[in-house]
Amino acid sequence: MYLYNSATHKKDEFKTHTPGHVEMYTCGPTVYHFAHIGNLRSYIMEDVLEKYLRYAGYDVNRVMNITDVGHLTSDADEGEDKMLKGARREHKSVMEIAQFYTDAFFEDCRKLNIKRPDVVQPATGLIDDFIKIVKKLEDTGYAYFAGGNVYFDTSKLSHYYVFNDHDEEDLAVGVREGVEEDTNKRNKNDFVLWFTKSKFEDQALKWDSPWGVGYPGWHIECSGISLKYNGEYLDLHCGGVDNAFPHHTNEIAQSESYLGHPWCPQWFHVAHLNTNDGKMSKSKGEFLTVSLLEEKGYDPLAYRWFCLQSHYRKALVFTWENLDNAVAAYNKLIARIAALKPEGEVEQAVFDEYKAKFIQTMGNDLNTSMGVTAIFDVLKAKTNDATKLALIGDFDQVLSLSLLEKAAKVREEQAKAKTAQAAGGEYTVTGEGDPAIDALVMQRYEAKKAKNFAEADRIRDELKAQGIEIIDTKGGASWKRM
Repeated sequence: MYLYNSATHKKDEFKTHTPGHVEMYTCGPTVYHFAHIGNLRSYIMEDVLEKYLRYAGYDVNRVMNITDVGHLTSDADEGEDKMLKGARREHKSVMEIAQFYTDAFFEDCRKLNIKRPDVVQPATGLIDDFIKIVKKLEDTGYAYFAGGNVYFDTSKLSHYYVFNDHDEEDLAVGVREGVEEDTNKRNKNDFVLWFTKSKFEDQALKWDSPWGVGYPGWHIECSGISLKYNGEYLDLHCGGVDNAFPHHTNEIAQSESYLGHPWCPQWFHVAHLNTNDGKMSKSKGEFLTVSLLEEKGYDPLAYRWFCLQSHYRKALVFTWENLDNAVAAYNKLIARIAALKPEGEVEQAVFDEYKAKFIQTMGNDLNTSMGVTAIFDVLKAKTNDATKLALIGDFDQVLSLSLLEKAAKVREEQAKAKTAQAAGGEYTVTGEGDPAIDALVMQRYEAKKAKNFAEADRIRDELKAQGIEIIDTKGGASWKRM
């Protein structure tokens, strides 16, 4: 397998410290608000990477943090704690905010078929571990105490800017106009390992430490959590490209200084999801969440499909029109799969041939767009339907688009429609020859029949979002593309 490595700026052969085993760390959410779909693009691509590694035969231990303290609004050392900001916004305690948005995050992940990592660790649960690391960094001369805070001394490093190929915009994260310079720092790149009340008198969460009552900096949390659950040698670190600086840069600095040896050789960064107005954020434009997609009638897995159609290192532009196009393509694919008949024996030679091609494709820097194309190649292959269905199910272990499950539901709805027609034409659906749309129109009818009008309206809105107009007729419905 070859992956682009942000640390070497080229595609490297993927190697691990222990052959056949991957220690993988993915930066988790700061749980002060809902994750927007731009955040979730990174988690989707990391999920595909983890599943591909397992599919390719690796044993994977994936660790993720939950940041519930210490992440300041600038992403560096300025501003207020994001968790405190969320608590004030909603008039709740920080821990109530953290639990609510942690649950919301994993519910979004469930809807997007994102597997829960093997280890999920809130930062507030490892305070003693962070203190231990900071104390050793201070004792060995890599950290200093000034103005009530403990800072990492970047002048002790021979090489600090590891990811210097990223755009200036990415490297400038944390720089905000009007923010007062921290005069306690010996060097402008130094960063806080431990804050005390000298920084924020009103911090909601704080703990005793050798330097006074305070709380950890954001960067030390990920190092501490990874060292505890991944060990001293991390194989693969993942995150959004905006984490490269300062967060991942600082993780490397403090982890290697603490350990005294190289820490993580392979870095995987996912590019931004942009709108026509620029980078997506929580504070600009419409707040795009999974729940909003559902409210507008979109299946969250159609968004996963949308993401997989592009390479993870390319910025992806989100518009409703682009999503509608993805929905139409996703539904057409499901309709084609639904038309396959699970009959006959799997032709093993054909299965092995196409599986080898899929492994080669996905093993080339996680090329998900070509991985999706591999499904269409299978549909066109000169083999029986049983082999095609077996291959699609096999590939979907990695892509996680629920293709066979969705296709089975389409077949079920088609069978219901035929049964209804055979019973005297109780309800018939006519349209433009798309079984997936026929099935949705039939589901709407079943919902109305059961007096589940909310579900009927949801399906109508989902079809409308796809550009489908439903015309109710006597004894059925017809549909057409607007």
